Amino acid sequence: MNVIDNIKTQVEAACTQTVSCADILAVAARDSVVALGGPTWPVLLGRRDSTTASKTNAENDLPPPTFDLQNLTTSFANKQLSMTDMVALSGAHTLGQSQCRFFRNRINNEANINTAFATALKANCPQSGGDSSLAPLDTVTPNAFDNAYYSNLISQKGLLHSDQVLFNGGGADNTVLSFASSAATFNSAFTTAMVKMGNIAPKTGTQGQIRLVCSKVNS
Repeated sequence: MNVIDNIKTQVEAACTQTVSCADILAVAARDSVVALGGPTWPVLLGRRDSTTASKTNAENDLPPPTFDLQNLTTSFANKQLSMTDMVALSGAHTLGQSQCRFFRNRINNEANINTAFATALKANCPQSGGDSSLAPLDTVTPNAFDNAYYSNLISQKGLLHSDQVLFNGGGADNTVLSFASSAATFNSAFTTAMVKMGNIAPKTGTQGQIRLVCSKVNS
């Protein structure tokens, strides 16, 4: 979030209390994907920032890494996002890392995982301790935005339980196969889903506020 704070400081210096933190996040997400080799998409602007924040609500709304396919499908459907949207947005896991505590159970107790992949992960994620040790969500190209995430799933190298359930004999299998075989198909679905996600209940007009500092409500 320090990157967002730095951007906000520069934007405020140029044009005070005009561009929201919500808009900065939306644009930064798009530009980060582009910078790492991924597609671009139109980002509508004019969002305003919330005057409240709830860690509990955020954690209740975000699907956890323990979810199975049905839970994931329902969670995304509650935001008017389809299964195709869900599988495409999961492809953002071509970037980023996860803490050991979120994949420890998978590498020790699940059967649908590549043995060598699990063994390698155990070196930095023991049965006890090392909760915050990090592993890339995409071990093949961890710093590039591409469709390797889906090939990893086909090879049973999904890091999180909620990753591998997308390719485990269920209703998402064909979408994973499609995205793995065509970067263009994935990019098209991803950008469509990102636009849809960016349009979920934004505050506009006189709702909310334009925060001066992204980490706190204006005093």
